[in-house]
Amino acid sequence: MGLYLYEFSYTSAAMAALVKDPQDRIDVAAKPLATALGGHVVAGGYAFGAIDVVLIVEMPDDVSMAAFVTLVSAGGSLSHGKTTKLMDGASWVSALTKAQHASPSYTPAR
Repeated sequence: MGLYLYEFSYTSAAMAALVKDPQDRIDVAAKPLATALGGHVVAGGYAFGAIDVVLIVEMPDDVSMAAFVTLVSAGGSLSHGKTTKLMDGASWVSALTKAQHASPSYTPAR
């Protein structure tokens, strides 16, 4: 299972629809969709400013997360979306160790 940060913003029309009919779209839409794709929403919240919703989603693989993002985007209610794959601490340490061993073969531009 992989962790993903998914940030998105609503269109003005979608925001107007939510003002007219207030609902928690994380509970109503995101959680059931993640479950249907074999994953789950670990955490989520609403923000104000450039980003309206932030989710941490756990999915079986990149394809499942891509399906999640595609379905949400296809609805037409988003003006912006961004997905970032996250690594756990053990994977991060492995990446650092791999970089350490490869570092003699890399010369940065100066």
